[in-house]
Amino acid sequence: MSAIAVVRGPVGIAPSRRIRTVGVEEELLLVDAATLHPTPAAEAVMRHQPEVGDDGGSIMAWEAKLEQIEVVGPPLRTLAQLHSSIVSGRRAADAAARAVGARAVPLATAPAACDTHTVADERYDAMRKRFGRTMREQLTCGFHVHVEVESRDEGVAVLDRIRPWLPVLLALSANSPFYQGEDTGFASYRYQAYSRWPTSGPYDVFGSAAAYAEHLSRMLETGVLLDPGMVYFDARISHHLPTVEIRIADVCLRAEDAAALAVMVRALVNVEADAAATGRPVDSTPTTLLRLASWRASRFGLDDHLVHPQSGSLHTAAEVVRDFRDHIDEGFADAEERDAVDRALATMLARGTGASAQREAVARSGDLQEAVAVALRVHDEGTDSSRSPSTSSRS
Repeated sequence: MSAIAVVRGPVGIAPSRRIRTVGVEEELLLVDAATLHPTPAAEAVMRHQPEVGDDGGSIMAWEAKLEQIEVVGPPLRTLAQLHSSIVSGRRAADAAARAVGARAVPLATAPAACDTHTVADERYDAMRKRFGRTMREQLTCGFHVHVEVESRDEGVAVLDRIRPWLPVLLALSANSPFYQGEDTGFASYRYQAYSRWPTSGPYDVFGSAAAYAEHLSRMLETGVLLDPGMVYFDARISHHLPTVEIRIADVCLRAEDAAALAVMVRALVNVEADAAATGRPVDSTPTTLLRLASWRASRFGLDDHLVHPQSGSLHTAAEVVRDFRDHIDEGFADAEERDAVDRALATMLARGTGASAQREAVARSGDLQEAVAVALRVHDEGTDSSRSPSTSSRS
């Protein structure tokens, strides 16, 4: 598919819409610079974290495993800003990793078989004791998008309405075909590995902020979760920020894809917030069917048919992506952002996912570590250039 054809209604983009801020969190895999094998270098890497400038740039943060690091970006408003922030955050994390003989690479799972090492932390230690092998083996890297909401009521109304479209985001981001030394057959095996957590995956319709809070309270009363931070739904209300947090995506191979995905998420939030404000009914697709749609997106990415969010039947990935793009048409900040997303989606569909790039590299060389090498080449090209999914330099 070489272009995204969109049929626009008479209303178009609402020029008076408040532009919601977007913040992203990227989890990056740490590998040895020579062997490209996962390395427990996070403690050393964190000691080389650059100081945050006055511009409020990205910061590095601990994740559960010493073989990974998280880059947390600031709240931003434009596609160009997001792309620049993601590139600079990846560059800073990799520079810190290089200082200790490692590299920070945008892969959602480690291709090679490896042991993992949990960060020395009271909470993580409690998770290891309670969840056993699930915690010991949990080395996965996701891409989390925070979109500003006016209230928890608006946030829950958005959560209720974005449910059917979340698998499309997973398909677009799929970047984890290899795990523990083998090709898993999945485009996003990260999603499968992460699904072992008891609270992960699709969620029910909540109906109100009070019902959402009650639902979480009942989950905590079971004694399974340690705290609210262990609510690992595909999307949730942030427990410390005024945002909805969409968590379903793999960390993207390419920074430009990540930036485009972030503004697509914001457009989706805008559309569904508007729908809630005008009283549009919530889609009542059962959570069991959403789980199947997510499974299919995890299995195939963009390489086969996906479950259509509106009909529930199978359509080609290109058709589902096109209809997703149609659905979010009125949610973009401006026409320039909309056109940049059209170009980005056309490129994604023509080029394929990060999973496809990894598989192609391994097929050419016969070496599983070439999946890491190709990710490093993409990283180096992306962070050394000024390429952006936007043609604008506006901030």
